[in-house]
Amino acid sequence: MVLMSELPKIEIKTGPGGGRMAGGAAAKRMKFSIDDLHAWYGSHEVLRDITLDIGEKKVTAVIGPSGCGKSTFIRTLNRMHETIRGAGQSGKVLLDGENIFDKSVDPVLLRRRVGMVFQKPNPFPAMSIRDNVVAGLRLTGLLKNFQADTIAEKALKQAALWNEVKDHMNKPGGSLSGGQQQRLCIARSLAVNPEVLLMDEPCSALDPIATAKIEELIRQLREEYTIIIVTHNMQQAARVSDKTAFFLTGDLVEYDITEKLFTKPSDKRTEDYITGKFG
Repeated sequence: MVLMSELPKIEIKTGPGGGRMAGGAAAKRMKFSIDDLHAWYGSHEVLRDITLDIGEKKVTAVIGPSGCGKSTFIRTLNRMHETIRGAGQSGKVLLDGENIFDKSVDPVLLRRRVGMVFQKPNPFPAMSIRDNVVAGLRLTGLLKNFQADTIAEKALKQAALWNEVKDHMNKPGGSLSGGQQQRLCIARSLAVNPEVLLMDEPCSALDPIATAKIEELIRQLREEYTIIIVTHNMQQAARVSDKTAFFLTGDLVEYDITEKLFTKPSDKRTEDYITGKFG
């Protein structure tokens, strides 16, 4: 198998309105370049001709009504979509210049680089907090037992959970509150040292206090990671993201700097959605 980072990087520069131009210093800031992406379940196409660039160490929000393809979109970015029976995709998704759909790309290695946090916190309930954090490394055979404490501490600090659990590391992960469980899952994703963090509605099951902690965590993590967050909460998208993509019935309607998209959208459908006329 080819390790993805071994291949040469293709330089892509964003032009006005999110389009592309060849070359230039801005090329180094693109983590993903997505071109003509389609995705389907059986005979039902859920994404059509999705083309956009996603900046490195930026937060990109994906918004739109239920069923518009938001979650499917981010699941294609680490090839989790294809694990569903009858699902498939076409087009290109370039991660640092390499097409992740190439047959030489190992999906397991890809998912170490592109981690995911799901809508509902999913720690292993009977497993200790420490073992929850290092579970991914242990499953891939990359963890040495003497490293567990060090790696767990680092990941929990990154997830802003260490101070709350450092004296209870042997307690089950299921004993934590909902917000703590979600941060534990974030720590588990960070422990494998990813480059990208996909978040699929990470706050939808949380109360306002826990949501605020997750949002603050996202703002801190953007210094080290590229983050893509699916959210139904437009206020949340406005608070945490640099750019926002609006999806509707499988199409990418608009993709722009978040402030511009929310204050001066270019497409009437975007305006109608963010003003509550549908959705």
